Amino acid sequence: MKIHLVAICGTGMGSLAGLLKTAGHDVRGSDKAFYPPMSERLQAWGIPALQGFDAKHIDPDTDMVIVGNACRKDNPEAIAAQEKGLIIKSFPQALSELFISQKRSVVIAGTHGKTTTSSLLSFLLVEAQRDPSFLVGGILQNYGKSFRLGKGPEFIVEGDEYDSAFFDKRPKFLHYQPNIAVLTSVEFDHADIYDDMHAYRSAYRSFVDLLPRDGLLVACIDDHEVSNLLPGANCQVIKYGLTDEADWQAQAMVPSRDGVVFELVVDKKPAGKVRIPLGGDHNVANTLATLVVANQLGLAPPESAALLAGFSGVARRMQVRGISSGVTVIDDFAHHPTEVRSTVQAVRNSYPDANLVAVFEPRTNTSRRKFFQDEYPDSFGGADRVVIVPPFNSSQIPEADLFDSAKLADDLVKRGQAAVCLTAVDQVVKDLTKSVPAGGVILVMSNGAFDNIHEKLLSGLKEREGTRK
Repeated sequence: MKIHLVAICGTGMGSLAGLLKTAGHDVRGSDKAFYPPMSERLQAWGIPALQGFDAKHIDPDTDMVIVGNACRKDNPEAIAAQEKGLIIKSFPQALSELFISQKRSVVIAGTHGKTTTSSLLSFLLVEAQRDPSFLVGGILQNYGKSFRLGKGPEFIVEGDEYDSAFFDKRPKFLHYQPNIAVLTSVEFDHADIYDDMHAYRSAYRSFVDLLPRDGLLVACIDDHEVSNLLPGANCQVIKYGLTDEADWQAQAMVPSRDGVVFELVVDKKPAGKVRIPLGGDHNVANTLATLVVANQLGLAPPESAALLAGFSGVARRMQVRGISSGVTVIDDFAHHPTEVRSTVQAVRNSYPDANLVAVFEPRTNTSRRKFFQDEYPDSFGGADRVVIVPPFNSSQIPEADLFDSAKLADDLVKRGQAAVCLTAVDQVVKDLTKSVPAGGVILVMSNGAFDNIHEKLLSGLKEREGTRK
């Protein structure tokens, strides 16, 4: 088929484009902006990508148009596709109908940890030669891509609770027909589409209801909202976590710069030692979920544990972008207060003696709003200094709803923590390349390109080193 993707440079849409290309389709797309890593991936995969949205981009012989959820109903390409009477589908609808429906669907859902958990499971099944298919929300560094089309029976997909398209406001994960589901956490997010916690919770309740009686729900019992959803499940439930209520539990965790070692306990019985090349309690929990599902699919814990050591991580998830002038620059996708707290603490555990500076850009639709204004000050406790910038594209948010970055900096200072609000990336780079000592760590948290701050920091630090010589 000849398929055109509108808003192709998004993480999910770009991955779907690659999957479609691999399946033999004629694929192309368009977007208003192109930025790494997806722009580079599309070029490497040989997928034509047109700049901007224009009705002329939709060829009359196009068989299907897939519209990303970033598009509004007035998008000229969406309008042109409708006027031409072409088949139009949302990203999750196309993914489900063309790929997932033919496989055993393994859906990783939850407010936090979806990308890492789905990536870990995908990696395990590939390395165990199970030949799985997958599509996840980040690029697996082992393979350089976020998707795979295999001949094995499983399709692993990251189940996003965000809406599907302007013409389909259902959460994406309701399209994925789960046979096995992981539920990592349920904590309010996406304030732009969910009115309140009740609406957000209801979406997850609908997801749990999709599981068939012969299915499996793997649930993090440490999460209060998740545990409250379990009585409504009509299938087998396996609980994992760090507390004694868990069927699969992690104990005796020992962090280091190389990751974490923990003792696995299954049904109250020791099941061996597990070493993961990831930091933080949250990644221990993500690993537990992965081990449970892998076991269900035929990989015993010792086999999975042996393979885990080879996992190289996911791009933009506590990814070390480089070390320059003795300073380590780390890139992370964290944006929700809980994610920020977990990431800062994980980096602190890995670098206990380093001068740690946390840099935060409010960029998601929720973090740019003041919904979590009072929660964020508790999230940076592990950092020696915090640098915040104003919300991305702040003019898009009504002033009454806009997150106040300067107030966050002031609140942190009142708590006795060094913090500052700087208005531009170049200011941040100038400040940090002068102030962070050798041996320090700069943790950058944003869900977007952030004006290429990571490379600018590494370049500035390199220049500093040359000047000092």
